[in-house]
Amino acid sequence: MRALRPVLFSLVLAFFALAAASQPSQRLDITGAVRDKLSLDVAALAAFAAPDIGQFTQTRSGQGTETRSTVRGVKLAALVERAGLSAPGPNDWKNLVVVATATDGYRAVFSWPEISNTAVGDGVLVLFERDGRALDAREGGIALLSAADRRLGPRHVRNLVRIEVRALD
Repeated sequence: MRALRPVLFSLVLAFFALAAASQPSQRLDITGAVRDKLSLDVAALAAFAAPDIGQFTQTRSGQGTETRSTVRGVKLAALVERAGLSAPGPNDWKNLVVVATATDGYRAVFSWPEISNTAVGDGVLVLFERDGRALDAREGGIALLSAADRRLGPRHVRNLVRIEVRALD
């Protein structure tokens, strides 16, 4: 029985880790190379000014069906700009990346120049609403989606909990 204790303890820890990871995200933290770290909930995201809010119609296919839904969210660029970049040199912003992380550890990465200096940036949204309602439990309370990507799945982050700005070495 004594030999089983470490195994049981590990299983219990794994269970609680999985349970925590499956919880819908309720807060989004913006950290890293920013002047002001932010922690926002869905209401704070929805309160952003209209120019900072984006929406698009998403078409999803699967098993012979196609569904369309309209998503709304805050532009990722607006969130990072609200936190304020911490890039001391005039060209340091060109070496920044933005990492979006979910509760289960899934990540999507964008370069800051891609977000702030191309049309792609206008379509990278931190979602808080689908078809006029809060996101469902599968997507979490907060999610991220890049509308300009050819395949939306790889940079669709469900249960988004953190946006981190990092400088490349």
